[in-house]
Amino acid sequence: MESFCHLLAEPLAHLLLESGLDFEQLQELRLRAGQPVILVCQGHEWTLCRPGKRSREVSDGYRVSGEDLNRTLEVLSGFSLYAYDEEIRQGFFTIPGGHRVGVAGHAVMDEKGVRCVRSISFLNIRLSHQRKGCADALMPFLYQDGEVCHTLIISPPGGGKTTLLRDIIRQISDGGSFGMGRTVGVADERSEIAGAYLGVPQNDIGMRTDVMDGCAKAEGMMMLLRSMSPEVIAVDELGSSRDGEALENVFYSGCRLIATVHGSSVDELKKKPLLKKMQKARMFDRYVVLGGRDAPGSIREIRGSLGELLCARC
Repeated sequence: MESFCHLLAEPLAHLLLESGLDFEQLQELRLRAGQPVILVCQGHEWTLCRPGKRSREVSDGYRVSGEDLNRTLEVLSGFSLYAYDEEIRQGFFTIPGGHRVGVAGHAVMDEKGVRCVRSISFLNIRLSHQRKGCADALMPFLYQDGEVCHTLIISPPGGGKTTLLRDIIRQISDGGSFGMGRTVGVADERSEIAGAYLGVPQNDIGMRTDVMDGCAKAEGMMMLLRSMSPEVIAVDELGSSRDGEALENVFYSGCRLIATVHGSSVDELKKKPLLKKMQKARMFDRYVVLGGRDAPGSIREIRGSLGELLCARC
């Protein structure tokens, strides 16, 4: 917790340190001008209070001033916020440790779209937690006849899919009793998987992993295919039709796929045209469904390509 608090401005850093909060349970820190500090821990909200206590009552919360926000932005950006302008145009920037800072404020537009964001009055600091071994129980299901299975991880927001994906990548890359190490390419559009800072991953994603950081998923996957000869490609949060086209190219190239998507069940995927098409084509050998915010990272069930149940509450 202390190393993270060094990235925050006073008095927020002091209040957080004094709260006695377990850093490993902290998922998000939300700062809004004139509003209480909101902490999201294991899917539950707390407010940060003077003198560093936690409360479930919003009225008890320490309210964020404009000075708190400005100073926090300065510290988070290493006093060079302008250096993050390109990232901020996308609504976030990544800081040492792989933590992602979401921003909102006044968007300045031009003919190409968002030119910059000014008067930033809202921050959402999403903490990156490396939980090595969280995929241990899952790994034997991700291999068949010595090959990595095309796998889709399904989870509601905040369900721990990125944390799980990160450990899957590490274990596939390094290898183990379940299979030999493989070359993995990661299309990390939001810098959340590798947590790259100045191009260098802050998280352990394995010795045979290459990262295309900050690039749109579709372009990132194709660049990795052309340049890095991956055996496995991993990507977080599928969504657009362009993602689908890139995934089909990866699939038919012989490269294996590990991906995540927002959802709560395999049946729910049928409501999404892109994923319905992939289901019908049986592109994925494994569907891993996670629990919700109340149990982030917990595996509710694993299903095969036809939807057959392979494991429940693994």
